[in-house]
Amino acid sequence: MGAIEYYSYNDYIQWEGNWELIHGYPLMMAPSPLITHQALANLIAFELTQSIYECEACLIVSEQDWKISDDTVVKPDVVMICNESHDSYITKPPKIVVEVLSKSTARRDETTKFELYEKEKVPYYIIVYPNDLKAKVYKLENNTYEKVDDFTHETMNFNDLECGGTIDFEKVFKRFRK
Repeated sequence: MGAIEYYSYNDYIQWEGNWELIHGYPLMMAPSPLITHQALANLIAFELTQSIYECEACLIVSEQDWKISDDTVVKPDVVMICNESHDSYITKPPKIVVEVLSKSTARRDETTKFELYEKEKVPYYIIVYPNDLKAKVYKLENNTYEKVDDFTHETMNFNDLECGGTIDFEKVFKRFRK
């Protein structure tokens, strides 16, 4: 029986295609997400960008590598980064991480990444369910994620963050409601 290979960031940057690397294990990302997935991620990024526009310390970026360690690199759908070096990858835990679920990534986003972001002390983790037009918002409290609520029509305010920020989920989901 052969050993499972262990990969590092130096291997990761050589790969073609869209990958993530979690604890040395390569995970190929699905082909281009569905239009709804991309649109929801863009609308959330837009909402956050508008709400922190005057803050010079923070940025909203999409699908940017976050190098957590030499054997772990993830590419969240949307993040708020603050006081970052503007390098080729994110080096510090974002203030907000948003993952829009797809069938192929749901389990990873709800378990593996949930635990990873919690361990890395990301203050807010938001999981968006496109089929349900719902977002579950988690806030780090005493090093553990506590569910804030499910959001469908509500606005989430991030008043405790350096630049604040808001997401109006009514606006985000509006065009997809039947």
